[in-house]
Amino acid sequence: MALEDEWTSDANDALHITMVQPGETKPKTLSAFHPQFTYPIFGDEEQIFGYKGLIIRLRFAAHDLRPHIHISYEDRFKAVGEVTAADVLGILKQFAPEEAFMTLPDYEKAVQDDADAKDFTPPGKLVYAYDADERSYEIWAGSLADPAVRRILDRAQILVSLFIEAGTPLETDDPEWTLDRWMIYFVYEKVKPPTPTASSYSIVGYATTYRYWLYQRDRSITPTVKNDPFPPPEIKLSELPARLRIAQFLILPSHHRAGHGTHLYTTIHASCLADPTIIELTVEDPNESFDALRDTADFCLLQPEFDKREITINPDPLGAYSHKRRLQDVPTADLIPKETLDEIRTAFKIQETQFDHVVEMYLLSQIPESHRLAGGANLARLLIKKARADDPNDRRYYWWRTLVKQRLFRKHKELLQELEMTDRVEKLDDTVRNVEEGYEITLSALQERLSGAAEGEQGAVPSSSRRKRKLAIEDEDDEEDEDPSEAESAKRSKTN
Repeated sequence: MALEDEWTSDANDALHITMVQPGETKPKTLSAFHPQFTYPIFGDEEQIFGYKGLIIRLRFAAHDLRPHIHISYEDRFKAVGEVTAADVLGILKQFAPEEAFMTLPDYEKAVQDDADAKDFTPPGKLVYAYDADERSYEIWAGSLADPAVRRILDRAQILVSLFIEAGTPLETDDPEWTLDRWMIYFVYEKVKPPTPTASSYSIVGYATTYRYWLYQRDRSITPTVKNDPFPPPEIKLSELPARLRIAQFLILPSHHRAGHGTHLYTTIHASCLADPTIIELTVEDPNESFDALRDTADFCLLQPEFDKREITINPDPLGAYSHKRRLQDVPTADLIPKETLDEIRTAFKIQETQFDHVVEMYLLSQIPESHRLAGGANLARLLIKKARADDPNDRRYYWWRTLVKQRLFRKHKELLQELEMTDRVEKLDDTVRNVEEGYEITLSALQERLSGAAEGEQGAVPSSSRRKRKLAIEDEDDEEDEDPSEAESAKRSKTN
């Protein structure tokens, strides 16, 4: 066995994360799990050199996330020249607060004898409560300018590096006016206190959101020079029109596959709908799991409105599928009710690209499966007959593919125009196929959900069949067109 193999530990296996609460004599474990990845802390290889039997225990008090790190091992490598064992403690001190490094007896005593635990309530205000599997949960929301909110978030920051890919902890020492634009949502389970002095709250997950100013020029007003007083009156950022962006989103592994992510997302969305200053809800750099959650939640939200407005594809925009007009001359507004859809999008405050996805998925669901690729539709015959197919559902399916291609071409026009026509057509066809397969996965999961099947992780599709995202051309929305300075001010947070 090579020296490196003998003394190298897998960081993901070595790190044990537990949520603890008071027990009869010492803290007991409420839940335990390993990190999803550790490369932000221990490097791209996610390995730690210099130890045998290495165990890193990262404990959190279940109610207020009081942290503790304890490192143990069977043997440590003795330095040979410049080859030394990794300074695990020193590395972790860059990612965890100082309070996490007290002695184990002191930590256990602090958890057991916490005089404030019994009366603990999550910081902020209660914004939503729900039941799942005969257990009760609450969602609390508070500004990052609140010291109590900031304390719990600071304690949770290391989880960003362990569970949110490419995530970066937030800077919480900014001026109050900056912190005040951040709203933190905590999901808690109400539990039976294990001891008379213990808390009845146990954390499930959290999300961070921030608002950024959205310029909206009133074009009905002619610009004029005004003699307004100087300096102008103080303006509160909370009163200016803004987008709300979800930056970080995390449900702990011990609470996956129970729909908590969906409850958290829809609660954030509901707060946007209730706030007249929020124009749109956006998401910062979502991953596949969150994309699936968001698509599912937005589809369920919008489907009743689409049904009520009778949104569908016009199967005959040419008029008895006439030969008098070229297919490429058909305006989009002749295929779908664009003005009505714009009204719906604005009313529900959904970002344009995301709204397009949900509309496409809904329109696909309105076409009988036997006339879609998933049901064995004859695509070769459809590409010959196109909009002149005899069956109206075949024509709807043709026009659906055309609408998706249109969106993809608009988004990737410069890239596609560099290709030869044959390659361009092939790329678009491959991408549309992948997009459709992704929608079918989500629609299938939705059908299972409506049939009473267990809800997937984060309330979306099962992790084993997540929506496909590797497309022939990169079809995704690094979300909104934004000012780069806004992305920088968001401290490069990510969504999981």
